Amino acid sequence: MTDLDLVCDVLVIGGGPAGAWTAIGAARAGADVLLVDKGYCGTSGAAAAAGVGAWYVPPTEEEREHAVRSRQKLGGDLAERAWVERVLDEVWVRMRELDAFGFPFSDTERPREDLENPGGMGYQRGMNFLHLQGPDLMRVMRRQVRRAGVRILDQSPVLQLLTDGSGAVVGAHGRRRQEQVDYRVRAGATVIATGGCAFLSHAIGTDVDTGDGYLFAAEAGAHLTGMEFSNAYSLGAKGTSASKGAHFAYGTFTREDGSEIEGAGVLRGRSVIARALIDGPVYCVFDQADDAVEHEMRLQQPNFMGGLDKLGIDPRKQRFEVDLILEGTVRGTGGIDVVTDDCATGVPGLFAAGDAATRQLICGGFTGGGSHNIAWAAASGTFAGTGAARYARAHGTAAVRTHDTARAGLAGTGGTDHREIVRAVQGEILPLAKNYFRAGDRLRASLDVLDAAWRSTVDLGPDADGRSHARSAVALAATGRWMYASALARTETRGMHRRDDFPGIDPAQTSRLLTGGLDDVWTRWEQDALLGAAS
Repeated sequence: MTDLDLVCDVLVIGGGPAGAWTAIGAARAGADVLLVDKGYCGTSGAAAAAGVGAWYVPPTEEEREHAVRSRQKLGGDLAERAWVERVLDEVWVRMRELDAFGFPFSDTERPREDLENPGGMGYQRGMNFLHLQGPDLMRVMRRQVRRAGVRILDQSPVLQLLTDGSGAVVGAHGRRRQEQVDYRVRAGATVIATGGCAFLSHAIGTDVDTGDGYLFAAEAGAHLTGMEFSNAYSLGAKGTSASKGAHFAYGTFTREDGSEIEGAGVLRGRSVIARALIDGPVYCVFDQADDAVEHEMRLQQPNFMGGLDKLGIDPRKQRFEVDLILEGTVRGTGGIDVVTDDCATGVPGLFAAGDAATRQLICGGFTGGGSHNIAWAAASGTFAGTGAARYARAHGTAAVRTHDTARAGLAGTGGTDHREIVRAVQGEILPLAKNYFRAGDRLRASLDVLDAAWRSTVDLGPDADGRSHARSAVALAATGRWMYASALARTETRGMHRRDDFPGIDPAQTSRLLTGGLDDVWTRWEQDALLGAAS
């Protein structure tokens, strides 16, 4: 088969919740939309396999103020009130719209206008979230994307962005795996909704989340922010891929000899568990759960409880070994910086949404968990889709001559195996002693290894069908360097970023930290960048 040349108004890269909401938003704004996904839109990605919720807060002064204040301190005073409020406004609309799409809410869970009972049993006042199931969500979203007239290319990973002579992003180059042909898309605007980066830790649904979108954006000239807040680990049964931190609130944690680990818990006690894991095995038993709680556990995350069932473990009576599984920026808050209300990146023609975009704007420096991810996906996707359609309408798709942006992983000498790079990166990013608990000397040592891995990416020269894996390896190396460069620059402990050598909060560092660059990674404080731009 011959290569494909395609044209659209808006190209959406990624088919998770953010990509789906982006595509729908752009199509509603009158754009001809093409969505391309690394896997199958509807089943690939972290949300598709998860029991999740949506941050869903009634538009009353008391409830909204509580939502803003509760995140502000936890996130290290880095969230921005204006973004929080407009995201909550958008989610309030989108969740009711999800009901109209045919999402299988029960009668008692359906979102409604009644502010005294805005979500029935599904809405928990004080918890501020609406229960969803990922498989149902993505089945409904794929159907709605198709109903909106959006073209979908499944199993079609993007390899690089394309730019015109001015540096504006005008589409992308990718590979259709099943047809074994390359494709090039000329687009008026492009939205990156590729998810975050979990470094192939095998956390459920995240093996497609390798930071590809970060790499694409940086190669086109965009920068990132909040990458120091990228060390999110979730509790799960050792040897399984599913995690559900909330379940462990009903557990007792013990060492191998059976002694209880004092202070262990799912939130503030997470560090206690992490330190215990560095010393040896840790076990848990859900001895504080009753029948009603277990029933709710099975509803919220069937994959988690199903894994224990397959191991023949009754988690309320038998202790099981646990582990902390890295989820990186999938559950962290770092990502591509967005510089306008419509999630534009500052590079003409390029927008970002969902986990690919920084969630620091609404969460600050501490994860909000799946509920904030879904809320951000719905809101930022809608913002980006509408903004991209508007940009495409203004600028058109006239570019015929395009320029590749890829720096490595497509046409090297073939002297390096991408798996060697992945192993090298994982060796510095996955261990708790290096990433969960950070210190300057360890970060510098890891950066030396990651810099060497980055330099070796120029030798990646796979065959046509191996280029996606090679590019993901390049993205892992790049993402690890941005993470650790940012972690080294933030000489304090704030949010989920912990420095053993700087255990306190430094008020002078209450600012977002920007990062970028490829061969030469840079970091700078946003307040300094703003002062420089104004001078």
